[in-house]
Amino acid sequence: MGERDARGTPPPRAEPSPQGGLPRQGTPLARAGGAPDPRGRGADPRAPHRRAFHTAIGGPDLTRVRLTFHRTFHSLGHSENFRRFFIGQAISVTGTWMQMVAAAWLVLQLTGSGVALGIDTALAFGPILLFGPLGGSLADRYDKRRILLATQVTFGALAFVLWGIVATGVVELWMVYALSFLQGVTTSIDQPTRQSFFAEMVEDRDLPNAVSLNSAVMTGTRIVGPALAGALIAGIGLQWCFFINAFSYVAVIVALLSMHADQLRPQRAPHEAGAIREGLRYAWRTGELRRPLVLMSVLYLFSFNYSVLMPLFAERTFDGDAGTLALLFSVAGVGSLAGALVMASRPRPGERMLALAAVGVGVVTMLVALAPTLDVAVISMLPLGVASIVFFVTANSTLQLTSRPDMRGRVMALYGIVFLGTTPFGAPVAGWIGEHLGPRVAFAGGGLVALATGLVGLWVLSRRATAGRLELDPAGIGRVEAA
Repeated sequence: MGERDARGTPPPRAEPSPQGGLPRQGTPLARAGGAPDPRGRGADPRAPHRRAFHTAIGGPDLTRVRLTFHRTFHSLGHSENFRRFFIGQAISVTGTWMQMVAAAWLVLQLTGSGVALGIDTALAFGPILLFGPLGGSLADRYDKRRILLATQVTFGALAFVLWGIVATGVVELWMVYALSFLQGVTTSIDQPTRQSFFAEMVEDRDLPNAVSLNSAVMTGTRIVGPALAGALIAGIGLQWCFFINAFSYVAVIVALLSMHADQLRPQRAPHEAGAIREGLRYAWRTGELRRPLVLMSVLYLFSFNYSVLMPLFAERTFDGDAGTLALLFSVAGVGSLAGALVMASRPRPGERMLALAAVGVGVVTMLVALAPTLDVAVISMLPLGVASIVFFVTANSTLQLTSRPDMRGRVMALYGIVFLGTTPFGAPVAGWIGEHLGPRVAFAGGGLVALATGLVGLWVLSRRATAGRLELDPAGIGRVEAA
């Protein structure tokens, strides 16, 4: 039994107010100073103890922290399936980041060429252009959980083969290229399926939060993954990064197998001819989808080629090693994690935020390009991580929430095409510029493109808003009445 007052009745609970979570007047916490009970029971004898307790733990500030925590992570509490998937992702993506850093360093050590880095990146993401729409159509028509199980097994097998050829010393560049291509084919099916699977695990009201938390995993592991990769490469060899990544997929497989199928919300489209073509038409005719896709295409093509430029930036601009590369990626990951958590507590994002994020990416990328020392470059990676993740999360959430449920897989396949499929064109160009003109020039060029694109996006949205007001008030009657 709980505490009771002198009359034997339990004390009333403090009620949070809707304006910030502070207790209302008349509750025990509001009377912690010993004020008389408004219901006529006199001063609360436990008031001094309550005052001391709430002073020790933060009182109202703790309430705000709890509310913020709930706002940020509420989708994890609402869906056990998403919670399991979230944990599996956190383990698996850590291994993925380790492999990304190790693979880039492997290609650079085999060739010493920035162009070779760009080609490898193009082979890893190029298949998305060819097979991405097919992957989206499969995601709309078949059981997403079964598709994801198949892709995780394939990813793990490819990583295990890469570990084997590096560990035995038989690795050649063409082998790395072949494995990157097969990984790209698998990604073209995995990416749209994974992105549209969130809508089956959580309710629509929790979807922006789930997308933000998934981005927090993707970027938070960027802190741990590259740091572990740098330590392993310097200590016992880069092949162990591939070995660890191969077994990290077991975590996602276990999460998928242990899900409660009756709690999922399957959303499948009928088997119809021309489904891919219909998805393309739907996305282009819907302005709320077309504008973000165009904006994303430009930035992903010209500005987000970090996987190619970072190794060159670390090695040639600052004469660094694998540890330098890991440090740059890790600091960017800290910024991305902070940005993702902030986005998780925000309401539904929109197109204006996407354009503003593009402007932010452009400004900070140019700051990185102008960094005079490694210390300044490392510090600049922090806001670059924040701006980048705000752009990613806003783009993803906008497309998922705007698209129809039966079209979501195909729309997210288009997102995958502009997010990853533009890399085969942008990465070799960025690698060539970085090798022949310098990484600083490549970074600055990408920053200028992002800045200009974001400003154009803001201008287009401003014109649309003005046109909308004129349609509602063509004669200016509202302005006359206001005057």
